[in-house]
Amino acid sequence: MNGIFIKKLKESLLSVLPISSIVVIINFFTTPMDKFNLISFIFGSILLVLGMCFYTLGVDTAMTPIGEHIGSKVTKSRKIWYILLIGFVLGVIITIAEPDLAVLESQSGVKSLTIIIAIGIGAFMLIAILRILFRIKLKYLLLVLYGALFTLIAIAIFINKGIIPLSFDSGGVTTGPITVPFIIALSSGVTGVLGGSGQEDSEFGTIGICSVGPILMVLIVGLLNGTTPTSESYAIDSFSSFGEVILRYLSLIPHELLNVLKSLAPIIIFFFCFQFLSLKLNSLTLIKIIVGLVYSVFGLAIFFAGVNAGFMPTGAYIGKVLALTNKWLIIPIGMLVGLFIVFAEPAVHVLANQVEDVTEGVISSKTMLFTLAISMAIAVGLAMLRVITKVNLLWIIIPGYTIALAMTFIVQEIFTGIAFDSGGVASGPMTATFLLPFTAGSALTISGVSGVNQTFGVVALVAMTPLLAIQIIGVIYNVKTSRQKRVASGYFADILAHEGEIIDLEILADPSKAKTLYKEGIEERIKNLQTEIDILKQELNNKRAELVRYMKRRNLLNKEE
Repeated sequence: MNGIFIKKLKESLLSVLPISSIVVIINFFTTPMDKFNLISFIFGSILLVLGMCFYTLGVDTAMTPIGEHIGSKVTKSRKIWYILLIGFVLGVIITIAEPDLAVLESQSGVKSLTIIIAIGIGAFMLIAILRILFRIKLKYLLLVLYGALFTLIAIAIFINKGIIPLSFDSGGVTTGPITVPFIIALSSGVTGVLGGSGQEDSEFGTIGICSVGPILMVLIVGLLNGTTPTSESYAIDSFSSFGEVILRYLSLIPHELLNVLKSLAPIIIFFFCFQFLSLKLNSLTLIKIIVGLVYSVFGLAIFFAGVNAGFMPTGAYIGKVLALTNKWLIIPIGMLVGLFIVFAEPAVHVLANQVEDVTEGVISSKTMLFTLAISMAIAVGLAMLRVITKVNLLWIIIPGYTIALAMTFIVQEIFTGIAFDSGGVASGPMTATFLLPFTAGSALTISGVSGVNQTFGVVALVAMTPLLAIQIIGVIYNVKTSRQKRVASGYFADILAHEGEIIDLEILADPSKAKTLYKEGIEERIKNLQTEIDILKQELNNKRAELVRYMKRRNLLNKEE
């Protein structure tokens, strides 16, 4: 256990340290804070490390097993109505438990936003499960869903265009540290029971499908009642001593602990009811899950204490001061922050590890993290450019999603599923609690009250760019695989031409094995040729000896004559 804890602690430290270091450097060179505010930020970073460490432990020992057990048990019933009912209920309660939504609701000023989004997730969980059950191609389903979404957007442009950025942000922040492990585990459990060909492709795409639900629901509500978001003004705390900093966190942790318990209570109650009525897990498994739930609750509590007391006010402060100093600085600094902030998103690590496991290392977790980091930097750069130029979000979103949907017909389905899932998980609590305040601080400073139009939309861009980045990896993978297959087939053609053997061409799927086989074939051919040469040499020597004997007899005969 100690070894696992140390490993998780190192991973958490490596995730949070880069973004924390960048903020500290920015503080010294461009946006100096009061020393106690800087201490508060550093203390918040320490809590983030510890919180992420305990939370990821909880994911491994509780969240993921709960989702997998429930998904597997429900699917084994083979009752579609029952599977859909449990999927809807789980979708709603895990969304209500998502802390990101509370942050977005408070920042937007839209009442009951969490309930609206939860219903959207629950409804689209039904669609995601039906897609797995009936093996519907993800690309066709996404075309239908986004076709409906674009139609609603066209209507909203004329009725209530102010709701559009918030709707896309709602789809992004929904899939956070609580929702993602459950959705992934539930879809894995359903897919695992179904089995059959293409099983690994079905494990991805559920998060991407669920992310569309909140966008549609918020758009529909906005069209019906004319709701538009407002933006919260952030004030950085004032401290006069180190003791006040500590007291601030000590008072906040119990508050966050209570919030997390309230959020997770529906999930915990649902699990134990399901355990009592249907699962019947053994005592050892149940104890592990209970311990994991304790880890998750404690980890999220101190994680959000660090975020709310340290990262959120610091983000708003930096955005405000940079905008006052030189508004164009928010683009490169925003991109730099975005490049590293993805590593501090807990759900990103959950997805990256699952991708590596399912693809058996073809797509490593490092590749996933690097790709998401680059896409995050581009997204934040676009968002900051939009803050300055006030360009309409749709001029970026519509072409981006159109290209992403078109690429689904080029890449393998597993890349499409991973890409649309990545868009959801990249926009997690760190995006909602650092980048949103950073954007709000910049936008309200540059544009005043009208800056609210540019405040929302940054999460939407963060959720969009991974769709393109991951699918570009899929295109590169296709090109490399195609070229390697041609090279490998050339190896086999050469072997077949010389040996006439029948070879299992499934080996083409692994070009390294093809090269090994080709090398072994060449080496065997050289040995055979060497043997033939040795035999020919021996025959030549024999012929030479025979010729010498013949010449000697001939010379003797000549002398006698």
